[in-house]
Amino acid sequence: MNKIPPVEDLRVYAVVARKASFRAAALELGVSPAYVTKRIRLLEQLLATKLLHRTTRKVTVTEEGERVFVWAQRVLDDMDSLVEEVSAARRAPRGLLRVSSSFGFGRQIVAPVLARMAFSHPTVAVRLELFDHLIDIAGDGFDLDVRVGDVIAPQFIATRLAANHRVLCASPAYLQRRGTPSSLADLGTHDCVVIRERDHPFGVWRLNAGGGVETAKVTGPMSTNNGEIAVQWAVEGLGIVLRSIWQVGPLIRDGHLVQVLPGYRQEANVWAVYPTRLGNSAKVRVCVEFLQQAFRTLGS
Repeated sequence: MNKIPPVEDLRVYAVVARKASFRAAALELGVSPAYVTKRIRLLEQLLATKLLHRTTRKVTVTEEGERVFVWAQRVLDDMDSLVEEVSAARRAPRGLLRVSSSFGFGRQIVAPVLARMAFSHPTVAVRLELFDHLIDIAGDGFDLDVRVGDVIAPQFIATRLAANHRVLCASPAYLQRRGTPSSLADLGTHDCVVIRERDHPFGVWRLNAGGGVETAKVTGPMSTNNGEIAVQWAVEGLGIVLRSIWQVGPLIRDGHLVQVLPGYRQEANVWAVYPTRLGNSAKVRVCVEFLQQAFRTLGS
């Protein structure tokens, strides 16, 4: 009879393959690098195949290792689902919750909410990481992605946390100096502060107007992958920016920014996105409910 690899060895291997590093895997797992090395060696001996190419600079997965990684993820997902189904974990949230989000929204909005949640649910430990690009939730080891934008892959569960949309705006000083655009085509003659969004092509703004979608190709001397910086540049008069109403709404109300082309907007609702295997997870459910409650007044 073939020997079955220990679940712990599969878990160690999956983290090493995902992190491409023995040391990084050891840090995530809270064990020593020597322990990781030993578990990988025993797994390779049991499977009679080389899973990883290891040099002093990097770790790469072999072709056989890729197949084992896919199967290991399935086994680990099934084991986690089993625990969720038959243990108190389904009813009582506990354990590590790995959350991802974008830079500005994650820092300004998500992080304070998670801090409040930590006081209400001390049995849940939270690890929040922020990115300027969409991540592979399952592949990168996250339980939940809090994202702004309506482009969501169908294999995930998506719960809307709040209504949101993006608007065009600029400072009064910029509009006085360069004039106010009267049509979407006018944006081509203006300085636009361009942002490399997580879910949009660079320099292409797709906006809704009267039920239809129109596209504007925009350019400008200032561009960034950070929305907070883009808004600050717009406030300082460097161009027109397309940003979420949750972020620029207060600046518009205070007169620091002026909305332009108000007939145009870009839908960008706030979503909690997570793998289907975590559909019954208590820690994910509690976090989503907490976020929904906290975001009810977002952008209002």
